[in-house]
Amino acid sequence: MRAPTSIDPAEIGRSVPEWQAVARRIDHTLLRPEATRAQVVQLCEDAAQYDFAAVMVNASWIALATQLLRNTPVKVGTVIGFPLGATLTTAKRSEAVEALRLGADELDMVLNLGALKSGDRALVESDIRAPVTAAHDAGAILKVILETSLLNTEEKVLACQLAVSAGADFVKTSTGFGGGGATVEDVALMRRTVGELCGVKASGGIRTAAEAAAMLAAGADRLGTSSSVRIVRELGAPAR
Repeated sequence: MRAPTSIDPAEIGRSVPEWQAVARRIDHTLLRPEATRAQVVQLCEDAAQYDFAAVMVNASWIALATQLLRNTPVKVGTVIGFPLGATLTTAKRSEAVEALRLGADELDMVLNLGALKSGDRALVESDIRAPVTAAHDAGAILKVILETSLLNTEEKVLACQLAVSAGADFVKTSTGFGGGGATVEDVALMRRTVGELCGVKASGGIRTAAEAAAMLAAGADRLGTSSSVRIVRELGAPAR
């Protein structure tokens, strides 16, 4: 499941080919509620130019992003139960089904934090499994957002274990709206916990090439960032 991490942190900033390898690990992200159509168009143009892995947009922009990226390898992703994770499981599944119908290839879902902290493992797992099943039935993938800044170590480990048990394709650190972002320590913990059973996505606060390199070295397979263009240009990507 896990894509190999080929980025040597010592190479960041020195080797032009490295920008392409890093770009293919990036989910180019625009989830601000005030994002405009013009900004989403620019996001998609950037993603196509630099060959980012995916764009991540709010659900209302899926159709537009799908249209703009139709003839490119860039995937279209959206968020489910975002940013709190406290919606009903049926609502999350419905969101997933509609997003997939509109053309989304990847879904990033916030788990039910309150249920996790209450020790309700069955609810957390079923809450993940419902949209996972919808995604897999459509040939898409699903990432589970843990919101690590709100969890202790034991809760992070449990959340990873439940996500794997529910069939998730990735575990992800953060929404970027929860008061904290990705840390090297959390990424390494998540990597150790899930092993090769699913991918790890670091997201939240990744703004420089050095930070991107640190997350990849810690075990991240994907990076979620709105600073994607800045990062790859630091690595030598041309300003197009």
